[in-house]
Amino acid sequence: MATIYYTASTLDGFIATTDHSLEWLLSRDVAGDVDMGYDTFAPRVGACAMGASTWQWLLDHDPDGWTPKPTWVFTHRDFAPSEQVTYTTADVEQVHAEMLDTADGKDVWIVGGGDLAGQFHDAALLDEVWVQYAPVTLGAGAPVLPRHVELRLEEVARNRDFMCGRYSVVRDA
Repeated sequence: MATIYYTASTLDGFIATTDHSLEWLLSRDVAGDVDMGYDTFAPRVGACAMGASTWQWLLDHDPDGWTPKPTWVFTHRDFAPSEQVTYTTADVEQVHAEMLDTADGKDVWIVGGGDLAGQFHDAALLDEVWVQYAPVTLGAGAPVLPRHVELRLEEVARNRDFMCGRYSVVRDA
């Protein structure tokens, strides 16, 4: 069981544009059922965490709705109630234990954004970072991780247009 930040990034290190758009990502050729692909990653996950901007993007753009995994949205915004989502203003340390209990031996997925993943790192709760690098640059936007984080490369793969890397977090750097 691990706490994993699984995300896509542009080559220049952004996960979304300055206006939180993911259009750059949705136009890419990618497969879900390959090493480090979403369809092979998702069954490992028992609980998810995301920030308000990520949740809002899903509400605005995902016609199928969010996956039926228990999810905590860290937010100070008001959202409509959801059976799948727990809204919280608590620190990640306070919520993490509940997420692990709910995950029942499976991994915890930090969906996004980068600052939320950074908060898990700062609390020594982030174990791995998986990044799928798209062949595009934005020049500005929401960074993958907006702080210093030491990582060790564990695995690489190619997923059609994407170069994928799995990193472990180095705790004593």
